[in-house]
Amino acid sequence: MREYRLTEGSIFQKLIRFSLPMIAGNLLQQVYNLVDTLIVGRFLGADALASVGSSYTLMVFLTSVVIGLCMGSGAFFSADFGAGNQNRLREDIWHSFWFILTVSVIICAVIYPGMNAILEILQTPEELMTLTKQYVRVVFAGIIFVFLYNFFAFLLRAMGNSLVPLVFLAASSVINIALDIWFVVGLEFGVGGAALATVIAQAFSGIGIAVFCIMRLPVLKFGGSNSRVRWNSERMKEIIKNDIATGIQQSVMNFGILMIQGLVNSFGAVVMASFAAAVKIDTLAYMPAQEFANAYSLFVSQNYGADRKERIREGTRISIAVSAGFCAAVSVLIFIFAESLMGVFVDPGETAIIAEGARYLRIEGAAYIGIGILFLWYGYFRGINMPHISLLLTVISLGTRVLLSYALAPRTPLGVIVIWISIPIGWLLADVTGWVMYKKNRE
Repeated sequence: MREYRLTEGSIFQKLIRFSLPMIAGNLLQQVYNLVDTLIVGRFLGADALASVGSSYTLMVFLTSVVIGLCMGSGAFFSADFGAGNQNRLREDIWHSFWFILTVSVIICAVIYPGMNAILEILQTPEELMTLTKQYVRVVFAGIIFVFLYNFFAFLLRAMGNSLVPLVFLAASSVINIALDIWFVVGLEFGVGGAALATVIAQAFSGIGIAVFCIMRLPVLKFGGSNSRVRWNSERMKEIIKNDIATGIQQSVMNFGILMIQGLVNSFGAVVMASFAAAVKIDTLAYMPAQEFANAYSLFVSQNYGADRKERIREGTRISIAVSAGFCAAVSVLIFIFAESLMGVFVDPGETAIIAEGARYLRIEGAAYIGIGILFLWYGYFRGINMPHISLLLTVISLGTRVLLSYALAPRTPLGVIVIWISIPIGWLLADVTGWVMYKKNRE
């Protein structure tokens, strides 16, 4: 299989070429829930839309733990590959796989018995509880498949291959769309049918990419003395420490969002539905900047392993310019077309939902440069094996958002607007902190 080194050649061209399949892959991954949202909103109504949107936030939080662990291991894989150390790479893959698989199984074993309590903590309205449970019970079965896909996707990307993960996601997205239409519209399975379609598609991408890697990656071939992997408790400790820091960073970020979801739920079904649709638009809008930052992080990891410090500094300058320019352009488009974009997910007759969603998009979307730069800081510190700083930035960003929202939204005339305004404030504070830490710790 062709390997793609980020330690040589034009930095700009390599970052763009490497990131484009990752951007397309994340876009397709968003299709899983976007199709649910679109079909549920159009065919099952506002209550079902609110239930799916609330469940999506919870699902993102739980899977973020697994994805964060895979992301942390991906930094090790990339550094090993950049250093040309195949034995260490094989050892890291083996130890990481069993550690993250164990965590994934534990999440599945814990979430189902505690489902009712979790939904109550999230202040899910009583009239939406039945629909939400129907969706959650099915969609959480996909956590193991989320692990499989992300583990092997990060492995492939660490070795410079961002195309194969895209291929599997493209195929699974087609499956998801077809099954969504069949289960919800044709067979009238309701929100449970939308969840089932997502899980089946996730199973295809997760199992498929795992089989591909086992068959095609020489580093996963076992046989002979050079390919044996011995238990290394010290290396396992390093992996667990790094993965947990990255996993906490991802989960803290999404836990903060989950807390915001609980506050949003307290404002009723209209605000819930508008937030559910607007967040999907929001995620798509800055998603390319997020995936570009993930590509940049792997660029940093490979060059960190190869001890190419000046190349990291130049790549950082280029990445900031690219991300800021893209985010500024997207902010303008979101501001202009906010109502039209909401109309894609919500029936035109739901004017209150569209109006509130558009207000959210115009307030938060005007500051996409903030989140674009913040994603780069996350990627940089993850790439140089300092994920604790990424965690610090997340705590600042989300902590500001949660504190302002809970302190002011329920108690001032601004109400839900405070929740929307607090988002860019948190980004700005974290960006300034990230810049200070970069100047202090840059490689």
